[in-house]
Amino acid sequence: MAYKPTIGLEIHAELKTRTKMFCECANDPNEDRVNVNVCPICMAHPGTLPVMNKQAVAHVLAIGTAVQGQLADFTEFDRKSYFYPDIPKGYQISQYEYPLVRGGELSGVALTRIHLEEDTASSVHEGGKTLVNYNRAGVPLMELVTEPVIHDAETAGKFARELQLLLRTLGIGDANLEKGEMRIEANVSVSNGAALGTKVEIKNLNSFRSVERAVAYEIDRQAKVLESGGSVKQETRGWNEDTQQTFHQRYKEGSADYRYFPEPDLPKLRISELPEFSSDTLTQQLPELPSARRARYTEKYSLKEGDAQFITASVERSNFFDSVIACLDGNERQIQLATNYLVSDLAGIYAKTGRESYSTISPVAYASLMQMIDAGELSSRGGKDVLAELVIGEEDPRQTAIRLNVMQISDPEALRVVIQEVLSEEVHAVAEWRSGKEVSAQYLIGKIIKKTSGAANPAKTREILIEELAKK
Repeated sequence: MAYKPTIGLEIHAELKTRTKMFCECANDPNEDRVNVNVCPICMAHPGTLPVMNKQAVAHVLAIGTAVQGQLADFTEFDRKSYFYPDIPKGYQISQYEYPLVRGGELSGVALTRIHLEEDTASSVHEGGKTLVNYNRAGVPLMELVTEPVIHDAETAGKFARELQLLLRTLGIGDANLEKGEMRIEANVSVSNGAALGTKVEIKNLNSFRSVERAVAYEIDRQAKVLESGGSVKQETRGWNEDTQQTFHQRYKEGSADYRYFPEPDLPKLRISELPEFSSDTLTQQLPELPSARRARYTEKYSLKEGDAQFITASVERSNFFDSVIACLDGNERQIQLATNYLVSDLAGIYAKTGRESYSTISPVAYASLMQMIDAGELSSRGGKDVLAELVIGEEDPRQTAIRLNVMQISDPEALRVVIQEVLSEEVHAVAEWRSGKEVSAQYLIGKIIKKTSGAANPAKTREILIEELAKK
């Protein structure tokens, strides 16, 4: 029997701010020392009062604007009660009934809401004990919830990647999954009718591949349960990377279990009373979004869709590419060359080193290299050799090419001298060409290139060779 899967995602992302959500402690995800970014407020000492981080509110409104969601006018924070060692207060300050953003759309997926809350501490399990590092407690945390409109694992992974890219483009979060700065939860159900099936939540998926594999596994698991006559239980499950299976963690709480009520120590917000949060102001402050950037690459510069996707997948990569384009002054042939070398050769160099960084390679030098290749001053092979030097900091591709002895001879008179020498040495091949053996021309080209130690421009060489042969 065919079952229809339905998936909704809940994604948490830490926001880049100077301080935590409700206190002046540093928001520093790279702090290695434990329990140093803490204070009486984020450790919930009696009598302490939270103060709202305005920048965190601005960040959530910015992403709400980017996804064309409905920004709240009235909003408030709530207390969400649950008890874990990593929750200092015994409750979390979050949002429930009045989130900052409702609706919106990203990557073709409809959104339910985006709200703001504080992060928990980090639990460290070692030596049979659990230790708690409170550096992360109170860090601003955005939660985005999609509508249950995803129907396959690939779309779920694609959406999560696009959200990470959007956060980075807006500059409001690094969203590194390996650091826990972005955590993904998938709600999965299957059914054989119009009604939705029983929802199972898969918690804390820490890579895009894990999202896709966990969702695909859970769809298959639930279908087999139903096929065998059983019923799917609403529960929270984890994902085991080693076994590539989900596993039971606990039965799912409902919203009533959290005993939400308005946070009494924080004021209500009227967004319209803050001019810097007006819709026009927020819209004007948006950078070019990834979807618009992809469209510009394909429509204005005729890039293939796959190339445009690859370039825009990294903010640093696409910023570098835009700087290169600016240096090429709209030359479509050179822009296409720049694209080809970026998605193949430059990507290959970074794949070997395991680290992609555009801080050492000059966009001006890269563009100059493309112009040299386009002008026939460098062969494809020579271009690759020079590119490898540019990656490690060389800034003059011409001087680098001269040093590497890979400059290509394209000067007609210089080539003509070498061609005349080869023709006088290869009388038999010349005779064969005259008798109609076209392949002899390729043999002569090879001899000419060898005589110039590989420096002769093959296209120019063929052109002048045929002229000289015709004269004889």
